Amino acid sequence: MSKLTFPAVSLRAVSKRFGSTLAVNNASFDVNQGSCFGLIGPNGAGKTTAFSIIAGYLHPDEGLALVLDHDARATEYLKARLAVLPQDALLPAYETVGEFLTYLAKLQGIASDQAEREARKALDDVDGGEWWTRRCGKLSHGMAKRVGIAQAFLGNPEVVLLDEPTAGLDPRIAFEIRSLIKRRKGDCTLIISSHNLHELEEICDAAAILDRGQVVAAGTMEELTSTSKELRVLVARGPLPMEKIREIPDVTRAEYEATERTLTVYFDGFVGETEDMIARILTLLLSENIKISGVMKGRGLEQRVMELTD
Repeated sequence: MSKLTFPAVSLRAVSKRFGSTLAVNNASFDVNQGSCFGLIGPNGAGKTTAFSIIAGYLHPDEGLALVLDHDARATEYLKARLAVLPQDALLPAYETVGEFLTYLAKLQGIASDQAEREARKALDDVDGGEWWTRRCGKLSHGMAKRVGIAQAFLGNPEVVLLDEPTAGLDPRIAFEIRSLIKRRKGDCTLIISSHNLHELEEICDAAAILDRGQVVAAGTMEELTSTSKELRVLVARGPLPMEKIREIPDVTRAEYEATERTLTVYFDGFVGETEDMIARILTLLLSENIKISGVMKGRGLEQRVMELTD
């Protein structure tokens, strides 16, 4: 993929109303080319509206939504370059999987003599080659979701939007879908809207957190979870040598929650590797005969979202 000199997707002071409801309020964020970006927020936060504006389904009342440096409404330019998999996408029950994907390939402008080949390749990529002649209405939920993923990546689009790609799937199928998505990271720009925060933390490079229509935080996953600024250590018992911990070079603050048996150490201005700070802290604790049950960098995306949203 050629290197773009502009974000793959950019929302610039976008607002959208539905009657008296301000669904998106002056939202701005950029999605870097080739990254995997998460749209996060509780129900009613505005992420579905933002997703639909990027997809070109809705038009902003104010501001500008850009996809590949063009207005998201430029559907002719973005044809075959932008792909969308809605959460509740329905497949045509009486068409075979092969007929459906081949038809979509032709709609994207792929020549008729190449359309079937591209469709078979997309289906093989999701390990569904044997479903070619099966009618879409006979697919299980998990199989239909995979066909939807194949549809989204058909023809190698530059930007792919996935809305709740693993919703309603059993853990094994959800794991397989995540694996499929991970394999495409770097080949295109991915934007995923999901309530599954653990999934987004695992897959995404960056994200925007929305609440009541506003972007309350946006940045890399490391920035959002503070993995380079704080550390939590679960210990078997206290008390802890708090003064010694606070005297560790570059530690700016340290707190111990006795009921949770959790030590939180902050090192906001530290410019080294987080693993170096982990080594310093654990060396001290072990020298004091403190038994350690677990170590976690940052707060975790779920905790961060809980702090920022109502």
